[in-house]
Amino acid sequence: MNPPGPVAAECVLPLPAAYRRDDLLAFHARDPRRLAEHVSAKGLDKGVIWQGRPARLSLRFQESAARLQLHVDASAPATAGFQAWASRFLGLDQPVAPFTQALGGHPRLGPLIAACPELRLPQAATPFEALAWAIIGQQISLAAAIALRGRFIETCGCRWGDLACFPDADAVLAVSPARLTAAGLSLSKAGALLTVAAAVRDGSLPLDDWWHHRAPAGMIRESLLAVRGIGPWTADYALLRGFGHPDASLHGDVAVRRGLQALLGLPEKPTAAHTAAWLEAFSPWRTLVAAHLWRLG
Repeated sequence: MNPPGPVAAECVLPLPAAYRRDDLLAFHARDPRRLAEHVSAKGLDKGVIWQGRPARLSLRFQESAARLQLHVDASAPATAGFQAWASRFLGLDQPVAPFTQALGGHPRLGPLIAACPELRLPQAATPFEALAWAIIGQQISLAAAIALRGRFIETCGCRWGDLACFPDADAVLAVSPARLTAAGLSLSKAGALLTVAAAVRDGSLPLDDWWHHRAPAGMIRESLLAVRGIGPWTADYALLRGFGHPDASLHGDVAVRRGLQALLGLPEKPTAAHTAAWLEAFSPWRTLVAAHLWRLG
């Protein structure tokens, strides 16, 4: 392994007593090639783009805290927002306690919450990464999406030492549509990725500003749905993995619908419309409800 390089930013964040670190590690360990993430029982190293520069995130769990370091070259921009970013990356801003208080006594959801306390939604490094991943994963299996994600990352060519970095919008725009399709992306997915990247660059999709200012979920969703190639599932996935919104409705997700089938004892998997109607009663907590349904699906 190459040395990580100079530390541009560092913070140590206390963790709740029942923090589910294994959930975060499992989410970032899905790629068996370990292309952009190196995960161990102690933590992870992840290749990221920080304010336009390739960087290495190092996360190490301690007994009751997490130490995060950002390695960027000496000419990198300021890293004043690193601690706030780190807290949201760990999911520490997700309203788990109010959610548990509100729904812990629910006859159906209460036992699920009690069986899996402190359940949080692991986050992508940036909203753009979450949205790009959602586009890549449209209408294919998880295994196929992971393999395609790896080829996409390799095609964009951003690296920090022995880690590839998930590209930002500028890195995607530097790649031709032909190279994206040669990597295995369909024409529609390549087009959607380039359209989103161009909109991020020109400011019509200010994903990072929305993240920083905690823009309303409805506004973000409506803006994303106006982009060709982004449907409801893609927009909702970006909301939950890229923005950590607690009220994104994952009613179109197959695993959520399977989980609801198991929870309600239904003979068949409910439709997306049925699932949306059932989840609506749990606003503003639909994301966290969906997380518990995922465990059943």
